[in-house]
Amino acid sequence: MKRILFIINPVSGVGKQKIVEKRIKKYLDTTKFSYEIKYTKEAKHAIKISTEAANKFDIVVAVGGDGSVNEVCKGLINSNSALAIIPTGSGNGLARYLNIPLKIDKAIELINQTTIKKIDTAEINNEKFVNVAGIGFDAHVSHIFANYGKRGPLPYVKIAAEEFPKYRAQKYKISIDGKSVYRKAFLISFANSSQFGNNAYISPEAKIDDGLIDVCIFKNFPIVESPRLAVMLFDKRLDKSKYMEIVKGREITITHENSIIAHIDGEPVSFGKEINVKIIPQSLNVIVSEKEFNKDPFYIKKIKNIFK
Repeated sequence: MKRILFIINPVSGVGKQKIVEKRIKKYLDTTKFSYEIKYTKEAKHAIKISTEAANKFDIVVAVGGDGSVNEVCKGLINSNSALAIIPTGSGNGLARYLNIPLKIDKAIELINQTTIKKIDTAEINNEKFVNVAGIGFDAHVSHIFANYGKRGPLPYVKIAAEEFPKYRAQKYKISIDGKSVYRKAFLISFANSSQFGNNAYISPEAKIDDGLIDVCIFKNFPIVESPRLAVMLFDKRLDKSKYMEIVKGREITITHENSIIAHIDGEPVSFGKEINVKIIPQSLNVIVSEKEFNKDPFYIKKIKNIFK
């Protein structure tokens, strides 16, 4: 009997977490697993729970969105326990990258199969992350979104549309594995996997187990280019844009004349005038799907057709 702990964020995302307990009872193979359930009570509570569960439970399941997954991961890095995900958030970036089903019953069936893969994690000023962190415009939007009240992709897009005309690219000194450059960037993303969430691919060729971070430097661009760049973001072609520069590295240092605001797996954070990012290779066990990555959902196909 393998032991599983489900860590449920009761306020995550779009509300799917409310029916998780019933689905666990119905779909989890209890001939293989015994399980416990714990609910988070406040921000960062999942870190404490997962840290205590590491090496005691065979599998620790994050039930929530990207923020919840990030917190659970922090407690499991370099442990023998495996992370599993039941995605109930609005973006579900890591779950989508790993091809974890967005339906609760299918995600639980994936746990029953227990296919485990070792992946990299990363850290920014000692704050661990597993998917994508960044500074610049997307960090600016994430700070506003955190206090917006409404969740989901539409409110995020609304904020981004309102803030875009007002935001100005910033000057940074960027050092990647000892080599320094100066860039004026609209945003800089540190991609451990390929996408933010909602199938928005910031670095389509990023691999989560290659021991490298994709440093995505997105330069300033004319506002008239926005529709085309938006399509490229969802069409896995943003890396082909002349406004995007991607450099792979293991250790990155970025300095700025002012304090730096950032996001870590979508959650807003603030730092001083310098940040340090580094990869932690092969540091997390994760339950994944053996199937091919999901095909583009219908709304992305619709966007592609509009802009052909």
